[in-house]
Amino acid sequence: MGTGRDTIAEAAFGLFATRGYEDTSVEDIAAAAGVSRSTFFRAYGSKEAVIFPDHDELLRRVEERLRSTTADSALKAVTEAVKVVLFHYVAEGERARERYRLTSAVQALRDRELISGARYQRLFRQFLSRGGDGSEPAELRAELASAAVVAAHNHVLRRWLRGESVDPQAEVETALAEVRGTFDPASRNEPVAVLVVPGGVSMTEAESTIRRALGY
Repeated sequence: MGTGRDTIAEAAFGLFATRGYEDTSVEDIAAAAGVSRSTFFRAYGSKEAVIFPDHDELLRRVEERLRSTTADSALKAVTEAVKVVLFHYVAEGERARERYRLTSAVQALRDRELISGARYQRLFRQFLSRGGDGSEPAELRAELASAAVVAAHNHVLRRWLRGESVDPQAEVETALAEVRGTFDPASRNEPVAVLVVPGGVSMTEAESTIRRALGY
C-alpha cells in the first residue's frame, strides 16, 4: 500500500475509533488526511474500501499458490493456500484487530466481509472440483471440504483477533489437519492394518477373532 493510501487509512481508522463509522464521512477522512475528496476516491473508491484489505490482491496470491502447488493432493493444496490469508491478517497486527472491531459492530461491514469470504470458498470449491469426477457426490464433497477449510481458517483467525490465540500458526496447522483428516483420512498417517481372511472363514468369525485380539 502506497504512502498516500497509508495516510488516508490512518486518518480513517482514527476517526472511526473516535466518532464511529456511521458518523464519519468521506469528507471528514479526506480533511484529516490532508487530501482532496477526489484524491480519496482515486485511492479507495468508497468509505467501506478503506476498512478492508485488498481482497482482489489476496485472492490473486491464493490463486497463484494453488497454481504453483507441489502438494500431493488437491485438499492439501487448498489447506496450504488458505494460510496466505491468515498470515496476511496476522502481519497487519493491530490494524486487523481494529477492522474486526468495526465489522463486529456495523452490519453492512459484516455483510461485505461475508461476501469476501465466499469468494475464497468458491475458489477452493472450483479447485477441488477439478480433481473429482464431476459426479454429484464428488461435487458435494468439494463443496463441504471447501466450506470446512474456510471455517477452520476463520475459527483460528477470530481467536487471534480476539486475543485468545498466541500462536495462530500452530493453531491453524492443527485446525487444517482436522479438515484433511475428515475429508482425506489417509493424510492422518495412522498405522494401517491389513486383514487376510483365509478361505472358508466368515466375516462374523473374523470379526470375533479381531475383537478378542483387541480385548473387546
